[in-house]
Amino acid sequence: MKKYQTLLFDVDDTLLDFAAAEDHAFRLLLQEQDVSYSEEWKKQYQQLNQGLWKAFEEGKITRDEVVNTRFTLFFEKMGKKVDGALLEQSYREYLGEGNQLLDGALDLIREVSSHFDLYIVTNGMSATQEKRLKSSGLYPFFKAVFVSEDTGYQKPMKEFFDYCFARIPQINKETTLIIGDSLSADIQGGFNAGIDTCWINPFKQANKTNLQPTYEITKLIELLVLLEQENQSND
Repeated sequence: MKKYQTLLFDVDDTLLDFAAAEDHAFRLLLQEQDVSYSEEWKKQYQQLNQGLWKAFEEGKITRDEVVNTRFTLFFEKMGKKVDGALLEQSYREYLGEGNQLLDGALDLIREVSSHFDLYIVTNGMSATQEKRLKSSGLYPFFKAVFVSEDTGYQKPMKEFFDYCFARIPQINKETTLIIGDSLSADIQGGFNAGIDTCWINPFKQANKTNLQPTYEITKLIELLVLLEQENQSND
């Protein structure tokens, strides 16, 4: 008997290189506003953006508040008054072009798709994530894509996973594994949902939380070895 049957994958920094996509979109947005790119501007934007998304994960603000105010707040730093919602539309178009795969992601997904039921579980905007998954070649290997915008909830909320599980045929929590790079969203989400977790930690960051993932790997390809070992031990 297989230990796992259903694999839930995060997208950003798990399968797709979000840093590359974000950098591409940010540069084009600055260009659109006639602002010269600098590493300092990028650093300030990332700090502001990460803070807003963390507040969203914690349920303190809504997704709309994040996306419609982040550029208003950012450009205020340089003394520019902009329509944040309008710039968000431009940014989303640019971000949707970001289909850079992480090393080994497509090969891994192609391989495991013939042995497991694969699903995407991601925070973000539905149109953007779907466009990126399709253009990267990943999309056909997943039975469904669950995005926080559609569910009305976000990882790590239990309600997000309840929504997903209600739409996954014959789901068994005991044979379900979530794979992602975020302790606060993916691993905490797995704990909240009552399923096993696999933390992808490529930079070997220290885990300063009380969360203990079921597994920890540094490269996506290690997941294949892990799954083979677990399933052999359950034969």
